[in-house]
Amino acid sequence: MKVLVTGGAGFIGSHLVDRLVSSGYDVRIIDNLSTGRLENIQGHLDSGRVDFVLGDIRDLSFVKRSLKGVDVVVHLAALISVPLSVENPDLTFDVNVTGTLNMLRACAEEGVGRFVFVSSCAVYGDPDCFPVSEETLTCPISPYAESKLLGERCCLGFAERGLLEAVVLRFFNVYGPRQGLNDYSGVITRFVDFCRRGVPLVIYGDGSQSRDFVSVYDIVEAIIASINCAEAEGKIFHVGSGKPTSVNELAKMVIDLVGANLEILYQAPRVGDIRDSYADISKAKKWLGYEPRVCLKDGLRDLLDR
Repeated sequence: MKVLVTGGAGFIGSHLVDRLVSSGYDVRIIDNLSTGRLENIQGHLDSGRVDFVLGDIRDLSFVKRSLKGVDVVVHLAALISVPLSVENPDLTFDVNVTGTLNMLRACAEEGVGRFVFVSSCAVYGDPDCFPVSEETLTCPISPYAESKLLGERCCLGFAERGLLEAVVLRFFNVYGPRQGLNDYSGVITRFVDFCRRGVPLVIYGDGSQSRDFVSVYDIVEAIIASINCAEAEGKIFHVGSGKPTSVNELAKMVIDLVGANLEILYQAPRVGDIRDSYADISKAKKWLGYEPRVCLKDGLRDLLDR
């Protein structure tokens, strides 16, 4: 089976490529390297075990050429920063919606069998009840979240018309090795960086807001399951840990693991950030056999030891 991974040189994509290669899949990667890094997949490139194509999913002719002989697409390529989407919504929609439509159209024309679309828990906005299930009302509060919801609808629309098989995975807060550090990085990446530099940890808001932190290794297993499960077609699944952790709890856990006496500073909440979020993962357990195995403390310890 030939699997194409968009954004395959990125944080999640490169871990997925590792797993696909080790399992004997034929793998092709397309990435424009705007956030992905060749060093994440260099070992596979050197060994010739993957086919890497440099290009942008907004280029329809490029996408069509890249899909020759592909059986399954895992669509990870996206702009994922909420603050960036607030600053530049046009770019976010261009990449996340136009790019996804290009992938879907080309997949339908080239006869790709399955399309796994990676979405986000951000589509719910600030829900009223927890844990959040796949039936919870969607109410996006950022351009990023809106773009992901539109991408989902496009995917499921293609599936309903019988043009391809589609599976939607709504990721919660993913963390792990190779996660990029920049002004828009996730909270775990920023906290680890603060600790390594011995500077105060910065929290946006009062820190009582909760997140569902899930290891990239668990995420990868869910993607593999979604590729192979026939019954997953046309369905939406949550991929998270199923457990809430406040940002204050996270900060204390990181500081304790480092063994340093670091100060915590609080700043105003960022526009577009949600208040609370954690997943009901029973549907993924039922259909995909998904079971998160990496607890937060172990995942953080692994990051800090690198």
